Amino acid sequence: MSRLQRLRVSVSRLADRVTERRERAEGAEDVVPPPPPTGPVVVRPPDGPPPPASMVPWGVRVAAEVGWRLLILAGVIYVLVKVISAFSLLVLAFAIGLLITALLQPTVARLRRLGIGRGLATMITFVTGVASIGLVGWFVVWQVMENLDDLTKQVQGGIEELKTWLLNSPFHVTEEQINNVADSLNDWLGSNSQEITSAGWQGVTVVVEFFSGALLALFVSIFLLYDGRRVWNWTLNFVPQVARGGIAGAGPMAWATLTSYVRGTVIVAFIDAFFIGIGIYFLDVPMAVPLAVFIFLFSFIPIVGAFASGTLAVLVAFVANGVVTALLVLAVVLAVQQLEGHVLQPLILGRLVSVHPLGVVLAVTGGSLIAGIPGAVTAVPVVAVLNTVVTYLRRYAAENALHGGATPHGATAETAEGPSGPSGPGPSRPEPPDSSPGGTNGPGR
Repeated sequence: MSRLQRLRVSVSRLADRVTERRERAEGAEDVVPPPPPTGPVVVRPPDGPPPPASMVPWGVRVAAEVGWRLLILAGVIYVLVKVISAFSLLVLAFAIGLLITALLQPTVARLRRLGIGRGLATMITFVTGVASIGLVGWFVVWQVMENLDDLTKQVQGGIEELKTWLLNSPFHVTEEQINNVADSLNDWLGSNSQEITSAGWQGVTVVVEFFSGALLALFVSIFLLYDGRRVWNWTLNFVPQVARGGIAGAGPMAWATLTSYVRGTVIVAFIDAFFIGIGIYFLDVPMAVPLAVFIFLFSFIPIVGAFASGTLAVLVAFVANGVVTALLVLAVVLAVQQLEGHVLQPLILGRLVSVHPLGVVLAVTGGSLIAGIPGAVTAVPVVAVLNTVVTYLRRYAAENALHGGATPHGATAETAEGPSGPSGPGPSRPEPPDSSPGGTNGPGR
């Protein structure tokens, strides 16, 4: 073979190798590499057992993740309840002052629209409200003192009648057994006199705390009636800038809910007290007016208050006038409460402050466990306000996301900095005149 032929063979082999390598490179480019692993890479020993974490089922892992978050949330709620309990007098005084402000603020707004100055309108409304409450309290005490002797005699007569009925009843109760019960009661009172005395001193402490809290609540209501708008704008300074727009819009909604609840509850309580008072007056039950006032006050505690006031009226009727009158009073109380539950509550309060009955019972029970009667009074409006705020913020977040982060429904930067008036999503949100805590309609207008 000549040199020329050998050169041709070498060039041909080199060309075949280049072509083969090119084909291999093109084939490697066509192969799609596998995606990188998304989960944690578990390095397993070649001959050892797998790591313990990889053997935990997925459901157990999820339950553990949720569990420790729930434990942290429960701890936060526990600490919050402890803090509120430690400052219960301050918190309850502010809450009661806020409810008084919600009741009196519309009167201040009307006086302002008549051209009266803010300070004078606040003073007129506050003095008139406190004087009205004082007159009602004085009238109740006067009625009780006037009828106390007659009621004591009637109670003694009722006890004698009950004793006679027990002796002649089919239960075969003897007079000796009744005397033994009375002697046991006297012995218990004698042996527990020290505890009764200490309970009396505790009652004095409770009375002092009550008047202190009432005085503080009055001061809170005065300042909120006079300068509520500035208080609200100052409060917004503690809210982060990102969330300030939503909070500024939720404030007027919460205030509208609170004022609607207070006004509706006052109207419903007055109707209950009026009709039940008329019923027990015509049934010749003593102290009809004080009982009507007690029914009015207890109506501010949903469900439980109506039961307690109705029981008190029936008990007085039973002791004073007998079983028949007590049954008639019970019929009147039940009829009025049915009217309240099926007509007055839906008509006056409406959907704005509607809370499920189970939520009402749980709120009243929790409030009474934390702070007694004041806690039971303030629990339901707190739940109603929280319901309104959460609903509004959820709708606000949805519309904010829909508008690509822009403030929905025309809420301006002025609203985000500090509400100058009611703002909120949708044309259907209520805008009651002079009912917003922050803005031109706030309590300090």
